[in-house]
Amino acid sequence: MNQRILVWDLPTRICHWMLALSFAGAFVTCESERLCNIHMLCGYTVLGLILFRLVWGFVGTRYARFSEFVRSPAFVIRYLAQLFRGRAKYPPGHNPAGAVVILLLLLLGIASSVSGWAVYEEIGGDWLEELHDYASYSMLAMVFVHIAGVLVTSYLHGENLIGAMITGRKRGNANQAISGNKSAIAMLLLTVLIGCLFWAWPE
Repeated sequence: MNQRILVWDLPTRICHWMLALSFAGAFVTCESERLCNIHMLCGYTVLGLILFRLVWGFVGTRYARFSEFVRSPAFVIRYLAQLFRGRAKYPPGHNPAGAVVILLLLLLGIASSVSGWAVYEEIGGDWLEELHDYASYSMLAMVFVHIAGVLVTSYLHGENLIGAMITGRKRGNANQAISGNKSAIAMLLLTVLIGCLFWAWPE
C-alpha cells in the first residue's frame, strides 16, 4: 500500500475542479445585476458539468462509477463508526460517507441550476426563486461539509485527498489502479467547455 497508483481519471478531475470554480463564480455574482450574465453562464456550466458527471458515473473508469462507491445508509453509518475508532478499511476511491455528500451536491446543483434558469425565463412564481435560493445555499453548506470531510479523512487515513484529486494518485496496490487517464475524453470535455464559454460569454 506504499506505492502511488492512478485512481482518478482526468475527466473526473477536470469535472471536479471546474464544477467547484463554476459554482464559486455563480455564487459570488448572484447579487449583482451587472454580472447577471456571468452568473447565468456559471450556472449553465454547473448544470452541464453535473450532467457529464452523471453520465460518467455509469460509463467512466472504475472509481468514477456510482456502483463503486454508493452504499446503503447502514453501510455508511458502520463506516463512520469504524473510521473514528481507527479501524475503517482504506478505500481506493470515494469513501461511503463522502459518496452521500457527492450525491447531495449533484442533486442540489441540478435543483439550483434548473430553478435559476426558470427564474431567469420568468417561468413559475416566487416559489421558484425561493427554491433557487434554498438549493444554492444548501449546496454551499454541502461544499463546506465536503471540505471538512476531506480534511478529516485525510488526517485519519494519512492521505492527502486534495492532492489526490489534483494528481489522480493515491496509495494502493498495483491491481487496484485504473488502466488510464482517458485523456481523449478529457480533451473533448475541455473543448466543449471552452467552446461554450466563447459562444456564450457576454459582450
